[in-house]
Amino acid sequence: MTAGAVLAGGGSPQPAPEPDMTKVLVPVSALPLRPEMPDVMLGESGMILLLPTNLPGRPEMPDVMTMSDGTKVTTPAQWRLRREEMKQILEFYELGHAPPPPGNVSGQELQSRDVLAGAAQFRLVHLKFGPGEKLGFDVAIFTPAKGNGRFPTIINPSFNATPGVAAANPPARGASGPADPETAARGFSNALARGYAIMTYRYTQCGADDATFRQSAFFPAYPEYDWGVLTAWAWGLSRCVDYVEAQPWADTNRLIALGHSRLGRLVLVATALDERISLGAPAASCGAGAGAYRFCGTGRGGGEGVDDMMRKFPWYFVPRFTEFGSQVQKLPFEAYWYIALAAPRPWIDAEGTTDTLNLASAIRKSVLAARPVYDFLGASTNRVAVNYEAHGHALAPADWNAVLDFADQQLRGIDHQRKFDQFPP
Repeated sequence: MTAGAVLAGGGSPQPAPEPDMTKVLVPVSALPLRPEMPDVMLGESGMILLLPTNLPGRPEMPDVMTMSDGTKVTTPAQWRLRREEMKQILEFYELGHAPPPPGNVSGQELQSRDVLAGAAQFRLVHLKFGPGEKLGFDVAIFTPAKGNGRFPTIINPSFNATPGVAAANPPARGASGPADPETAARGFSNALARGYAIMTYRYTQCGADDATFRQSAFFPAYPEYDWGVLTAWAWGLSRCVDYVEAQPWADTNRLIALGHSRLGRLVLVATALDERISLGAPAASCGAGAGAYRFCGTGRGGGEGVDDMMRKFPWYFVPRFTEFGSQVQKLPFEAYWYIALAAPRPWIDAEGTTDTLNLASAIRKSVLAARPVYDFLGASTNRVAVNYEAHGHALAPADWNAVLDFADQQLRGIDHQRKFDQFPP
């Protein structure tokens, strides 16, 4: 994308009124082209993107249903245009710009065998793609042995080593589980017994989780793109979707993305940007995740906030986002934009009641703010869901069960008579 060309003016200043700096985004025609105002950027649709130093503070959450020129969204066609504006804003201020889909994803099967006493099959596949098919990563696939036709499929980026791949010695950062396929299959046994296929992989194959990320994974092949590693992780999940779409065992109308913590944030972004994902299930996505940015963090109710993310994990985002760490009120977007971008597809946030990193009141604000978009698009607001279980910062079996129940309800027509709208008191 080209949302990065600096506006510049030549000659003497143009006799035009001062731009309305109370608006975060204004039409090109409203902004005089003057050499003393170089710190604005031109988006793809003629939308002006002010740099953080020029943004006004706004205590309220920016409205997704108002176009950049102030027009209210009243038709589905306008919403499609607004979606593109929102994506440009998120890419410019937080995510960075990813390369286009490579269009050449293929898979080479490396291992295959039965697991769970024949109740499921395990395959280790190496995905390859990109320039010269030189990029790629390993994924583990578990499919039920019983059942005819295609299986709803959960794509689960993981902190663990990819099953079937020898674990690093010493273990990679964040790795906690075994790489043995049989042991991994036992962890997925509930989903497999309920007729779901699983694709899982170690997330750092798609970008190092530290400040050296630009020397890793996909980045050397695309040096002209300004994406942070969070966007690269989401781009990698979309390459899984590319592969799954061509597989005879996968129901491509029932693709679910599920991840926890920073991988919940990954799923939040991937679901917003890739409309092929049928249901997004970010779990405990922490600071700069599903909770409203303006209403969590130090001095804003508690939990992990944007300033914490800038201090601990600045490489997740574009450098421009770090400027908002101490002034989140200047953000021209909010966390609920990611949920709104998922509409009208089902979306659920899985949380723990004693997780101190994720503030329930901030998540509530995001969920409630996104629901009107679903209503506008003619979808039930029950498609925006939340579930709390009694634990801390974890992805527990109860969370998996809740996501499966919600997916059954929303994608398979199986009603478990369960509500997904309850927040802690």
